[in-house]
Amino acid sequence: MTRILVLHSVNLLRSALTALLRAEGPFDVAAAAWTRAEQQAESLQPDVCVVDVDCPGASAVLDGDGPARTGVLGRNTALLVLATAARPGSLRRAFQAQAHGYVDKDGSPGRLVQAIHKVAGGERSVDASLASALLENGSTPLSKRERSVLARAADGDSVDEIAHALHLARGTVRNYMASAGRKVGARNRVDAIRISRQAGWV
Repeated sequence: MTRILVLHSVNLLRSALTALLRAEGPFDVAAAAWTRAEQQAESLQPDVCVVDVDCPGASAVLDGDGPARTGVLGRNTALLVLATAARPGSLRRAFQAQAHGYVDKDGSPGRLVQAIHKVAGGERSVDASLASALLENGSTPLSKRERSVLARAADGDSVDEIAHALHLARGTVRNYMASAGRKVGARNRVDAIRISRQAGWV
């Protein structure tokens, strides 16, 4: 039986995906919010981790390189992302995170089930609509650190909170925000977050 961990910040969507997968195949499915992702992964030891790349908190898996990422995506866990062609920046981040499967959120539930079977078997699975967007999209203009700072700001963290979480000085956080704003042509911090989210960079 394939073990699947569904990660999403919205409880209703987590529950819906879990119910769908349990009804569609011989799957052992668990779901968690980002705050409990590591504990759930340790308990389940999933074969496949399903992540909505546009979901707040997804950066812990897509951009992380520390304990949070390795605690969720163990050596034998395949990353499968739910994405949309309208946000090619998110697809690029998933590609850089070495995702094994890419499922279009506008597709059928059957596509998700097929993709899970494939990645659980060690294969790659990419919906054609997403493959085109991924190939056409250039890389993000933002550095990894700029994305991390903007993502936390988008979640409502203050400069002090961001500095503490990322082990940076407050001035360094402000510099990263200013640099990110210049790169995306934003008028201010809120505009930088809006532009970056629309492009799927954070």
